[in-house]
Amino acid sequence: MNNTSQQYDTAIKLCKDLFLKKMKDYGTAWRNLRPTSLTDQIFIKAQRIKSIEEKGTQKVVDDITGEYIGIINYCIISLIQLELKDDPRLELPYEEVEQLYNKYATQTKQLMEDKNHDYGEAWRDMRMSSLTDLILMKIFRVKQIEDNKGQTIVSEGVDANYMDMLNYSVFALIKLKG
Repeated sequence: MNNTSQQYDTAIKLCKDLFLKKMKDYGTAWRNLRPTSLTDQIFIKAQRIKSIEEKGTQKVVDDITGEYIGIINYCIISLIQLELKDDPRLELPYEEVEQLYNKYATQTKQLMEDKNHDYGEAWRDMRMSSLTDLILMKIFRVKQIEDNKGQTIVSEGVDANYMDMLNYSVFALIKLKG
C-alpha cells in the first residue's frame, strides 16, 4: 500500500529546504518577477524535461529531479505573488515567507488529497511523459489567462492551475524516487 500523504510530505520537505536555503542566499529577489515571468520560468523547466524525455539524452548534467523541484518552488512563489500583488515590499522577512510557503503547500496537498480520493490515485499508473505534458498544458492555460488579463468565462483561475502543476510535479518526484 502506497502512503501518498507521507511521500507527498517528503517531496515538499525537499523542495522547501532548498527554497529556504536559497532564500538565505538571495533573499526574496523573486519579488521582482511579474506573473508572466514566473509562468515562463515554469515553462522553461517543463520544456527541458520534455526535451530530455523525447531525446533520451541530455548535455547539461542537472537531472530532471531538480527541474521538478524548481517547478514546485516557482508554483509556490507564484501563489505567494498572487496573494501579495498589492504589497510593494521587495524584501520579505524569512518567517513570513516560510509561513506563506507552508500555507500554499498545505492548501495544495489538500487539493491533491481531494482529487486523489475521487480519481483513485490514477497518477500512479500514468507515464512520466503524461505528467510533463499535463504540466505544459497547464502552463499554456495560464499563459492564455494572463493574455486575457486574468479573465475567464468558465475556467479555473491561474491559482488552480499553479496548484495542479505543483501536484503533478510532486507526483513526478514520487515516481522518480520509485
